[in-house]
Amino acid sequence: MHYYPLVLDAVAAGSGRVLEVGCGEGYLARQLAEKVAHVTAIDVDPPIVEFARATNPAPNIDYVLGDFLTYPFDEPFHAAVAVTVLHQMGTAAGLQRMKEVVRPGGTVAVVGLARSRFPADLPYDAAGAVATRVHRLTKPFAETYAPKVWPPAETFAEARRIVADVLPGARYRRHVMWRWSTVWTKP
Repeated sequence: MHYYPLVLDAVAAGSGRVLEVGCGEGYLARQLAEKVAHVTAIDVDPPIVEFARATNPAPNIDYVLGDFLTYPFDEPFHAAVAVTVLHQMGTAAGLQRMKEVVRPGGTVAVVGLARSRFPADLPYDAAGAVATRVHRLTKPFAETYAPKVWPPAETFAEARRIVADVLPGARYRRHVMWRWSTVWTKP
């Protein structure tokens, strides 16, 4: 949840339709719904979609049970966002599908997970261990109930290459607490 602001900042206030991929409990969908006209929040896990509907309802959120990679969306979105979910479906496939479902001028914003490669990633991992400890001591911790896939298939270097291949010109950033992010605008 501490990376939600990165995604929220990438989505223009007042945007029409926004898609959240892998919505889990619906916390990000609820925050998006406060700044955009409509949110479609999709997840493949039936219990978690029901939980999201019950605990994070809003008149402008549709919680959809389905596979994002194959779901037949009826029109393009102004933005598509995902937080720590693409590694579960394949980062390349997930980014490609996000690219397909946004309209020209639309935004793709992703916070992803990748696995470390030793010894190259040791400095990031050491900083991440310290940052995680500080974060847990100073911020509330919220466990999610959504199913998890671990470890991610791609390393950070591989994730960076995938982003460059699928979303040419995207900004890619490596973050200290075992995350990477990208924001891309469709030409």
